[in-house]
Amino acid sequence: MPENRTNIDRQNCGRETVCIDTYRVLDSCRDKDCYEDVRVYLTSFGQELINHTQNVRTKSAQIVSATLDVSAVPFNRGFYQINIRIYVKVTVEVCCNGKPQDITGIAAVEKTVILFASEGNVSIFKSDPFDDNHCRRPNLSGSRVSTNMPVAVLETVDPIILGAKVVEPQTCCCSCCCTCDEIPDNVAGDIGGNLCGDDDNSDHVLVVSLGFFSVVRIERPAQYLINATEYTVPDKECVSPENDDPCALFRTMSFPVNEFYPPAFVPQDDDCGNGGNNKPCGCGR
Repeated sequence: MPENRTNIDRQNCGRETVCIDTYRVLDSCRDKDCYEDVRVYLTSFGQELINHTQNVRTKSAQIVSATLDVSAVPFNRGFYQINIRIYVKVTVEVCCNGKPQDITGIAAVEKTVILFASEGNVSIFKSDPFDDNHCRRPNLSGSRVSTNMPVAVLETVDPIILGAKVVEPQTCCCSCCCTCDEIPDNVAGDIGGNLCGDDDNSDHVLVVSLGFFSVVRIERPAQYLINATEYTVPDKECVSPENDDPCALFRTMSFPVNEFYPPAFVPQDDDCGNGGNNKPCGCGR
């Protein structure tokens, strides 16, 4: 008989030791990256405006997609290289013929990190409740097959635009990690138009400088024994609106006071008179 790994303590509120299948974080790192003069690929409409102006003002930058590729590092067992490409939708305001006009484009940046993820290479097959039957053919496409190879995860917030400018193509020292044709269709479609290529050297180029805060981690599938408590039905009942009046529902919401009062700057200890200087500052001391 196999060992029973489920140990229920009936005298201790239904607690038991259960085995779970999850992902274990084996290594991670954080970064503060600055990318200068990253080219922004525009639609034909945006490129036409850029060709007739030098006056641009940044408005926003939003991450629309990212790709992560994991590969083993040669001669370093257990270490993996993670190649990350991040696609950013950039919105700027241009002044053309005395009128402001918003245009959007796609910028792409890349980074590479090396993390430790140990070793292991097994094939994992899982049943599919929607496809399991007595006459099912073997799955030859491999869509239901996975491995315990490491999985890379990127956590980041929308970047900070540190600057934007329009430059001549002859003087452009752009930081480009890909060409216009390499930008995926689903990313390019986010700005509602086809991106211009690099064919015409007479076109002006829009470049931006971006700052990123990110955390990268590498994980593997793993099984663990944990102490668990039986789930109970919640006491709280679902509440539906009493009427269809949106203003009545709005009046029940609290006023967002914190949104109108940004947090004050709190200096670090090094800024607050350390070393006997007794510099005045708002340290709350």
